[in-house]
Amino acid sequence: MKSLLAVILLLFAFCPFIKADENRLVIGAEGNKALAIVDPADGNKVLWSYDRNGPVHDLHLLDSNHFITQNGGWLKIEEIGLDKKVAWKYDASKQNRSPADSKRIEIHAFQRLADGSTMIVESGTSRIIEVDAEGKLLKEISLEVDKPSPHSDTRLVRKLENGHYLAAHEDMQSVKEYDASGKVVWHYPVPLFGKKPAGGHGPEAWGGRCFSASKTKEGNYLITTGNGHSVIEVTPEKEIVWHLQQSDLKDITLAWVTNVHQLDNGNLIVGNCHAGPENPQLFEITKDKEVVWTFTDFKNFGNALANTLVIDGDRAIALRKALK
Repeated sequence: MKSLLAVILLLFAFCPFIKADENRLVIGAEGNKALAIVDPADGNKVLWSYDRNGPVHDLHLLDSNHFITQNGGWLKIEEIGLDKKVAWKYDASKQNRSPADSKRIEIHAFQRLADGSTMIVESGTSRIIEVDAEGKLLKEISLEVDKPSPHSDTRLVRKLENGHYLAAHEDMQSVKEYDASGKVVWHYPVPLFGKKPAGGHGPEAWGGRCFSASKTKEGNYLITTGNGHSVIEVTPEKEIVWHLQQSDLKDITLAWVTNVHQLDNGNLIVGNCHAGPENPQLFEITKDKEVVWTFTDFKNFGNALANTLVIDGDRAIALRKALK
């Protein structure tokens, strides 16, 4: 009996299963639905919501517990507090545009920077700008695109700690890293892996319309391939060292893969958009492709949930206290 108990304890000691943080919160917004904070541990109970409208492709939570997201269309960005008061807003249809500029533009990426300025990425004019708190233009660099597209020049773009910009160019189906002056220092065309392109947004589609790119702790690139239904990890030398494909996970089919976040323990949280209610909108996996956690909420969010924040640990505890 003692030997059996020892074996059981040994198995638990080496078990790869890691339980998700019980304080975890999920934050998201989609279409004309509210921006909402929900508690997965309590049946996706809504802890806070803010009525807004229009599409959403980017979303940030600041240390001040303010959110930056889109409200009112592709051209309007808003910073909102938990008190639901607007702290800052930006209208790309009016600000930093010449009256003679008739180009149609859309905003799909933005980021509050460490110095308090805000990076905004314009598709159509194909440029990255940085503005101060009053919206005054501080910096501008041009994006290298084959053919400017107001809806698809980019999806997410992030300014890195070294001052570079990492851009997911959806229409060109490639990722580019720009240095601080706007020079392309790394370019990776998303591969189609020998398959022919197919239209649509769901699992039936196929392409390389990447949604996001980020850097891992090891210096590799994590790329979500959009309608390529996958996440790939690529070295600076452009070698694929890890690949999550459409049907790798039991009982989960990948559709339009959007954002990916690497946790401190190495696990990945992946966004799965346009996959239908039979699939989770979010899931957490180990690098061995073991599913640790899934999230499905088609009441508060729907089938076009493109960007989410998953908050864990002390940050989640602090946000819960602020909500109370």
